[in-house]
Amino acid sequence: MNGAQPDVLVLVATKARMKFADAALSYQFQIRDGGNVVYDSKVVGGFANGPDNVQHTPSVVLTPDGTFTWRARAIFQGAAGPWSSDATFKAPVGGFIRDNELFDPLTGGKTVGTIVGPAQFTGEGLLLGAHESHVTYQLPTTLTAGEFSLMVKGADEGAEGDKSKVFSMQQGFDDITTNSYRFTGELRGRNYGGGPGSISCRMIAGDRVSRDCDRSQRSFDSSRWYFWRVSWNIGGSFTMEVRADGDSGPVIYSQTKSLGGRTYQPNPHILYLGAPIGRGGSLDATLPGGVYKNVYAGPNARPAFPQ
Repeated sequence: MNGAQPDVLVLVATKARMKFADAALSYQFQIRDGGNVVYDSKVVGGFANGPDNVQHTPSVVLTPDGTFTWRARAIFQGAAGPWSSDATFKAPVGGFIRDNELFDPLTGGKTVGTIVGPAQFTGEGLLLGAHESHVTYQLPTTLTAGEFSLMVKGADEGAEGDKSKVFSMQQGFDDITTNSYRFTGELRGRNYGGGPGSISCRMIAGDRVSRDCDRSQRSFDSSRWYFWRVSWNIGGSFTMEVRADGDSGPVIYSQTKSLGGRTYQPNPHILYLGAPIGRGGSLDATLPGGVYKNVYAGPNARPAFPQ
């Protein structure tokens, strides 16, 4: 697969042959990033009869869309043969949900979440087409400190909506409006009487206290990408920011609020692109028309996404 970019990474090597007999050889596979070994299978298998190819699926998370090399060699009774020539490949762009982390580029017509309501993959990402449209992610492990971030365009103050949501989180699946671990990142639509285009947010940390961000009215360009992120820490505070063009673009909104010594710890931890319809009705759910891509949630620094 020299130069290929597979959907699922499987290393395939031609089986080595002994000169006078067909022996059960083991193999070793390596993946390198430049001169650094980022994966080593150690000794695997014991392959004699069967297909002429040996397949190995590496248990490693690689930088999506990054270029790597791999090689393999045969092992017999502890003695290693020569390494094969290096072959290059580009890491898959597919997403994952693992423990308290999710990565979802929303490219290639795939998502690791569950789509609810009218939605369509475009050449740029996933379009959420209605108030009831959203993508649901469930983390196996609660994320008590970290971030939830994404890129979106096309969701702006001209869309039908009131206290509409760009992204949100909660505990379990009851009404998000009254959920004890609610977070909502909001962009007010054209039906909002207090100023369409107003950005705001709210987090509740298990104590029924609504920590509301100040509203700030902005004009959005429907052809421009915007980066939305909420980050939080244990017993400290949460911050929501919105930037134009990307995660290093100009800041158009930033608010930090104290959690009053509380920890945001929903269990189970549910995250949404958009939001499900709650007590407030459909106009307070997803702001329709947004195209989403490059979704990340986790305790680590936001990874680099393919552009």
